[in-house]
Amino acid sequence: MQMKNQTMVTEFILLGLSSDPQMKILLFLVFLLIYLITLAGNIVIMVVIRADSHLHIPMYFFLFHLSFVDICYSSVTVPNTLRNFLAERKTISVNGCITQIFFFFLLVVTEAFILSAMAYDRYAAICDPLRYMDTMSTRICFQLVGGAWAIGFFHALLNTVFALKLHFCGPSQIHHFSCELPPLLQLSCTDTLTNQVVLLISAVILGSSSFLFSLISYIHIISTILRIRSAAGKRKAFSTCSSHLIVVGLFYLTAFFQYTKPSSVSSVVLDEMFSIQYSILTPMLNPIIYSLKNKEVKTAVGKMLGKFKFLR
Repeated sequence: MQMKNQTMVTEFILLGLSSDPQMKILLFLVFLLIYLITLAGNIVIMVVIRADSHLHIPMYFFLFHLSFVDICYSSVTVPNTLRNFLAERKTISVNGCITQIFFFFLLVVTEAFILSAMAYDRYAAICDPLRYMDTMSTRICFQLVGGAWAIGFFHALLNTVFALKLHFCGPSQIHHFSCELPPLLQLSCTDTLTNQVVLLISAVILGSSSFLFSLISYIHIISTILRIRSAAGKRKAFSTCSSHLIVVGLFYLTAFFQYTKPSSVSSVVLDEMFSIQYSILTPMLNPIIYSLKNKEVKTAVGKMLGKFKFLR
């Protein structure tokens, strides 16, 4: 009876990163630049991989799909965030908020497992090169990518189905620049214990399994690198692995902490910083770290630019 007498919230107000008008303009320009770099970098990688037959191997197959996921992943939050920097009313409907959460979960988990598949691919190539083409056959590559999407969809569906059962009757302000499940649960006027348990268990199981899979692969890769006699070869391999590990580590640690920490230790500033790292910066850094530093990709980009100039 009490629920019926309360006014149900139909939209939320996203308070964003700042209320200062000048700071909002600066943040708009920074986020716009990051988004444009993300789109340009990932689109270039996809076009180059598709156009150059020398890159039609498992490693670049995964890079192609990672770039596609990064474009979608970044586009879930950044365009709406850019609009809110300039809008008078920074609102989003309840259904729109839950839809954003669904696609965020779908893409963040898919990204995590594609990163794990890429780590396994490098393990197979470096630690067992003689069996590499059998280990990473076309069928297995498609199964790994398809499995990543399937796991992401299951995780997103599971959490959003329970989120649809929530009711909101005020307050309607979200202290964030996008819709994410933890701050949304704090606004519910119905019990969220089931949601919290489902979120925690799914985040721990999927996050820890994908992270450990990547970590174990890189441990084997590093142990193999240590047996390389050439000092130059060691430096090059360590440089590549360290950059991969830094990006993967920041992605996993910030996302894992955000979705497993108790609500009692929540900090608006810290939550927003972590969210910027795993949802905005990671899609921009991935093409730089995994592709544009790669000699084969740079050569293919050079060839493509050369053909473009010739056609002009």
